[in-house]
Amino acid sequence: MSRPRILIVGAGFAGYRTARTLSRLTRGRAHITLLNPTDYFLYLPLLPQVAAGILEPRRVTVSLSDSLPDVRLVLGEAERIDLDDGILRYTGPEGEEGSLSYDRLVLAAGSVNKLLPIPGVAEHAHGFRGLPEALYLRDHVTRQVELAASAEDPEACAARCTFVVVGAGYTGTEVAAHGQMFTDAQVRKHPLRQGMRPRWMLLDVAPRVLPEMDEKLSATADRVLRQRGVDVRMGTSVKEATHDGVVLTDGEFVETRTLVWCVGVRPDPLVESLGLPMEKGRLLVDPHLRVPGRPELFACGDVAAVPDLENPGSYTPMTAQHAWRHGKIAAENVAASLGLGGSRKPYRHRDLGFVVDLGGAKAAANPLGVTLSGVPAGAVTRGYHLAAMPGNRVRVAADWLLDAVLPRQAVQLGLVRSWSVPLDTSSPEVARVAGGPGRRADARSGPGAALAADTDDGGGPGRAGSPDEPAKGQPGSGTTQVRPGSGAARPRSEPETAKGRPLAGPPGSGHGQLRSEWETAKGRPLAGPPGSGHGELRSEWETAKGRPAAATATAAGTAGEPVRGRPVGEAAKNQPGGEPARNQTGGEPAKNQPGGEPAKNQPGGEPAKNQPGGEPAKNQAGGEPAKNQPAPAPPPHPPGPDHPAPGPVKRTDVPDDPDDFTKGDS
Repeated sequence: MSRPRILIVGAGFAGYRTARTLSRLTRGRAHITLLNPTDYFLYLPLLPQVAAGILEPRRVTVSLSDSLPDVRLVLGEAERIDLDDGILRYTGPEGEEGSLSYDRLVLAAGSVNKLLPIPGVAEHAHGFRGLPEALYLRDHVTRQVELAASAEDPEACAARCTFVVVGAGYTGTEVAAHGQMFTDAQVRKHPLRQGMRPRWMLLDVAPRVLPEMDEKLSATADRVLRQRGVDVRMGTSVKEATHDGVVLTDGEFVETRTLVWCVGVRPDPLVESLGLPMEKGRLLVDPHLRVPGRPELFACGDVAAVPDLENPGSYTPMTAQHAWRHGKIAAENVAASLGLGGSRKPYRHRDLGFVVDLGGAKAAANPLGVTLSGVPAGAVTRGYHLAAMPGNRVRVAADWLLDAVLPRQAVQLGLVRSWSVPLDTSSPEVARVAGGPGRRADARSGPGAALAADTDDGGGPGRAGSPDEPAKGQPGSGTTQVRPGSGAARPRSEPETAKGRPLAGPPGSGHGQLRSEWETAKGRPLAGPPGSGHGELRSEWETAKGRPAAATATAAGTAGEPVRGRPVGEAAKNQPGGEPARNQTGGEPAKNQPGGEPAKNQPGGEPAKNQPGGEPAKNQAGGEPAKNQPAPAPPPHPPGPDHPAPGPVKRTDVPDDPDDFTKGDS
């Protein structure tokens, strides 16, 4: 007799606990398969400490293969479920498609960022649901403080040092608390020129901080935040997000470069495609976590609307505590349905209390109903997390000890870019990769859904002006910013994106015209009318003969302008324009020269030596003049805005003034 096949979708709190419990109950009498986009379980409650530089990222992750030895791990994201045939189709991390059959299916896909129809939020804000978002926020906050320290303009400095967190639940409160401590520590070592200090704002439409908790805990958290300097504003939220800041519901405009979205979560969109009864986006299940009418289908965690038997008529909230307990009951009921031990059990719970880490020795906790604050609450909070973590306890404790005696390392790793962690995504645990396989995020719904898959999320953290990201819409940026109300940008094809080609646009529009692959390979300049700054497109015959482009030269040394003091057709070697063919007016452009083959990592490739902006070679413009050669010709026009002098070009992807977490809801 073949062993039954159990398939679990998702390795969050519910899915991980289901797999671990089933492995223990079945003892090899069933095939257990776990489908998840990553190879680790993420302990979300400690994610704010990763963003604040207290814990290293791997401390809050637990290897699925190591901790679940009897469970087969399949990396991928569920795309479609055929309930009648018992087949799930998925997409792997490299775009490959596959299918898995099952006798029992447990849906524990978790949740994603909750979106509200607020203009600009999808484009300018970032969530806090996964490890990539925490790593991005850590780098971004560090960068903003460093840029503010070198800013000459007080207004620019203030904008970069203002951080807005929307949502005063578990995650938002902890992010603001830890963030204020993190930035204050940076400023103590490197004070800002204007004598300012970082300003963190915590907004929520609720009447108090942590509205889902006991009022005493809420008051404790509010007091700690205000004492630390956090600007707590209840009954206030964001009305609109823009490139330069946010408009609050009370009409105030706050200049900022950082908007962290922690207003809550919504179930993974996967369950919506099943066509089964739902309750506010969650799949309706009975007290045994089984979907009515589908004996083979179970659901738990944030995607399941589980009846709360302690409060008839309501459903258990979307918290990590409930998800962890759901997983145990789901595993026991799946095993019972296959005759592998035990009997079915309904889900019942009893609240044991809550803990909120406020950074340092401060916390708010009510274990077993006893309200605590200060150092005792901090000790209980950290003890609870160590006991609840399924692994890495010693490493986490070691990091806490080191943080208590050593200063934090405030450095930018630059591993996660702004466009890699869009707010509107169905996979917050996976960073987007340029040119990577399409994901369900491309078919998402809600604000920002109209943005093309290859379009950047725009401003907010990492908006144009950050030194780690090119200005949107500029050659080399890889994506084009879409402003609210401006219409969607034309998405580029994957080959165009991979080659770094600029978007098409009419001459003078600010967008380079689209070059064909053949033209780019040959290093031909973009087409444009004389005097527009774009060289005219040369014909194949002219290029083959080594003739120059017809565009008027705008600076000394441009391709096609003969060097003074030499007869036409015998331009000196090693001059801009390359080595010309003998007795020709220009000759064949040399590679790695203006007008030659574009190098990688330029608007078309990599800067080679002997290029403007690279290492000047001898006998080149800007380098050591060739011996026995007359001096290069002066520019035909005096240097000015339209005709800049040769030399380093000011970057257009940085501003003129170089001033750039509801775990309980998971």
